[in-house]
Amino acid sequence: MPAIDRFFEILHQRHGSDLHLSVGCVPMLRVHGRLERLDHPPLTDDMMRALLHEITPPAKLALFEECGDVDFSHAVPGIARYRANLFRQERGVGAAFREIPQHILSVDELGLPPLLQELAMLPKGLVLLTGPTGSGKSTTLAAMIDYANSHRRDHIITIEDPIEFVHTPRGCLINQREVGRDTRSFAAALRGALREDPDIILVGEMRDLETITLALEAAETGHLVLSTVHTISAAKTIDRIVEVFPSDTQAQIRTSLSETLQAVISQVLLRRTDKPGRVAALEIMLGVPAVRNLIRESKTFQIPSFLQTSKAQGMQTLDDDIMRLLSQGVISARDAATHAMDKQRFAAFAQRETATQQRPLSLQDDDDY
Repeated sequence: MPAIDRFFEILHQRHGSDLHLSVGCVPMLRVHGRLERLDHPPLTDDMMRALLHEITPPAKLALFEECGDVDFSHAVPGIARYRANLFRQERGVGAAFREIPQHILSVDELGLPPLLQELAMLPKGLVLLTGPTGSGKSTTLAAMIDYANSHRRDHIITIEDPIEFVHTPRGCLINQREVGRDTRSFAAALRGALREDPDIILVGEMRDLETITLALEAAETGHLVLSTVHTISAAKTIDRIVEVFPSDTQAQIRTSLSETLQAVISQVLLRRTDKPGRVAALEIMLGVPAVRNLIRESKTFQIPSFLQTSKAQGMQTLDDDIMRLLSQGVISARDAATHAMDKQRFAAFAQRETATQQRPLSLQDDDDY
């Protein structure tokens, strides 16, 4: 067993999400959103090389030496898979590992709205999951693909860098391709996918103009395309995609996007206060006619107010969902204010919470216990 697998065992036992290794520092785990140091000596360059060389494929090591960073996956039998990123930093080498559970949680188990199951059953169009790094986008997408796998009889192709969740074909035929191992790039794999008779195409990330162009083309030609974008709201997602293109083609892209976009789900993870773990807060925008019109006319700044008035259609703003979680006592007011778009809306709650925590214990308090 590779020596590094001991760290993965500890991460798994503590229900953590990430392992961080860095020359000159002690190993750290991210548990429920916060970093914790392990009782271990600081890692030396020789220690790091011994740990990493044992599990890094030779081709990836060569690429790392050339480029300074590389992605790959590593499996620990009986525990989980891990998405790895190696990188050079000022003190030497660093590495970050994200745990990918062997069991794919369902939409219900994740506490996500049933609407995501409906989106997984769409015959065509573009569905985007957005949010910052570590916000659970891959987990949500895996739940949607898993639902489609159980309830459809179609061909699913995933294009990932690297492959994270491994899906066992059930109702669907599933082919999972890894960038760098099975294909040169997202764009190359997407171009090939259009000739491979897919019904659903999952693109791990829409990173560049060529990938976005091909994803839109796939959605326009009768495929359901699921992908992720590193943005924090539905409106900013539209703007980010359009701005990738040259200015003289942006009007055409807005039209194409307005016709193909089925939904944008923006999510963040917040630390729970009612029990250990984290919970997702979602912003949901659906491609209804009014939204399509706002996209076409370059009025994305009106999308937030439209979402606030369209709850009956299944849409919601991120702040409204954060407020729901706060009202239910699931998250703290401080975290709510930190992650909200309109921080002023939550400022009073956060101030009240801070004042309560700082209030000295009184005799009445003793009686309550």
